[in-house]
Amino acid sequence: MFTLISNIKELLQARESDKYKISGAEMKQLPTIKNAYILIENDVIVDYGEMQHLKPIIVDKTIDASNQIVMPTWCDSHTHIVYAGNREQEFVDRINGLSYEEIANRGGGILNSANKLQETSEQDLYLQSIERVKNVIRLGTGALEIKSGYGLTTDAELKMLRVIKRIRTEFPIPVKATFLGAHALPAKYKHDKTAYLDLIINEMLPKIEEEQLADYIDIFCEKGYFDLEDTEKILNAGQHYGLRPKIHVNQFNAFGGVAKGVAHNALSVDHLEELNIADINILKGSSTMPVALPSCSYFLSIPYTPARQIIDAGLPLALATDYNPGSTPSGNMNFVLSTACIKMKMTPEEAINAATLNGAYAMGIEKDYGSITKGKKANLIITKGIPSYNYLPYAFGDNHIDKVLINGKIYK
Repeated sequence: MFTLISNIKELLQARESDKYKISGAEMKQLPTIKNAYILIENDVIVDYGEMQHLKPIIVDKTIDASNQIVMPTWCDSHTHIVYAGNREQEFVDRINGLSYEEIANRGGGILNSANKLQETSEQDLYLQSIERVKNVIRLGTGALEIKSGYGLTTDAELKMLRVIKRIRTEFPIPVKATFLGAHALPAKYKHDKTAYLDLIINEMLPKIEEEQLADYIDIFCEKGYFDLEDTEKILNAGQHYGLRPKIHVNQFNAFGGVAKGVAHNALSVDHLEELNIADINILKGSSTMPVALPSCSYFLSIPYTPARQIIDAGLPLALATDYNPGSTPSGNMNFVLSTACIKMKMTPEEAINAATLNGAYAMGIEKDYGSITKGKKANLIITKGIPSYNYLPYAFGDNHIDKVLINGKIYK
């Protein structure tokens, strides 16, 4: 089946196939074509260019995109979208003066979500989660990474990962699964961290490998959670089972987690709200993608990842939502784009690059997603009639999406 999108006001992120991530000053460059077309065969982009160069062709479906912008869908490389219930009371607690750490120390936070998830059936967890997945696709997300980490027991972690696997099977977008058993210490192991790490390594990981439930391994490398020694142990164990690291680092403290990630060839290091020169120097020359989560900073009122410092040092940067019930109860990548521009001083070009091609790189799918490139999958956003792509982050309270195409078909 051939689908033609014609009369496109401006086609964003049109690139050759040899560009898989954008770094430094290049992030300010967003290749575009005005008065353009895209030709899709089944689910793959087979041609694009200026309308004046479109040769006569018989197609099955034509979409007229006059006065509309077309671009790749968002690639959200960091989510916890599979969870049970919510943590709205903690939202009120923070308004009343409690910090994220104080809420966690009194049994809230991750442990609160873990208790709810352990009590929720696998089917109910799936039904809750897919409503969020459907919503983020409607908001323009065409690829998702999803972490476990709200189980904290073998059965509950496997339950989460099976739900993620089911989402991957039953939804048309690419889904990557990350095992985050080392998200927090369960109450049972509060005074015996070594025993919990042994449980992850000797019980959880073998079962995950047996059922082929994960692509990546993660750990919350943070003071009060897991230290550098713990991180070394978990990353080594994950790599033994073929799981490449994607790790939480530098959310509240910078104490060497970035270096540990780079040493283990982590695909990405995520959060980075606290960053120092040593971390930036370590990232230079590595294959590790820094990932910022600005809506988490917005929701928790913590510092934003220093995007300008990262990009001006010649590094790449990706943007993701961190969608989770405690610190970012939203999977809206459009808001992430706006927040990155408003609060992190990223240009619209940098933010779009970070949320598309670099986001795809941060989840290992850059060869098939993240840009308008011949041979890549036709996961596309068609905007409403807007003045320019600058309007996307500028008018942050509006929905600018007219249609989302997944695998070349309009998503409904």
